[in-house]
Amino acid sequence: MIHQLEMALWLAVAALGFAVLFNVPKRTLIAIALLSSLGGSCKLILMNFDFHIVIATFFGALLIGVLSIPIAHNKHATPLVFSIPAVIPMIPGAFAYKSMLGFIQLTGNINQTAYDLALNQTISNGIKAAFILLALTAGVSFPMLISRKESVKTMKLS
Repeated sequence: MIHQLEMALWLAVAALGFAVLFNVPKRTLIAIALLSSLGGSCKLILMNFDFHIVIATFFGALLIGVLSIPIAHNKHATPLVFSIPAVIPMIPGAFAYKSMLGFIQLTGNINQTAYDLALNQTISNGIKAAFILLALTAGVSFPMLISRKESVKTMKLS
């Protein structure tokens, strides 16, 4: 439980850093921090229940996407102002980094067994990174695409 709260705090700090970098309005910062904490915590909790990282990431991003719409209406800003900085801490930097290191390792003089292992790990990390990015994109985009059919002002939360 303490670990989850600590991770939620660091997710919020990272999202705030990107929000400030993107020069979002100050009135949106608290909401961005909360969205990032909720979405990232959703991902981590689902992973603790043995959900695959791609599926857990999708649901975390979906939560951020869904919640950003009413918050955007309340704060008089576009939903992307809230959702993009909130999902950035969930970008799979470690998998992409390991994939790039694997590509570099593959160019060296290594024996066939080490080459096969490095190739498998490189492909695995690259595919995970790509699918996590797709899950983030889909999770944030779907709620906004669905809600565009009717005005956000006429939507009612049940």
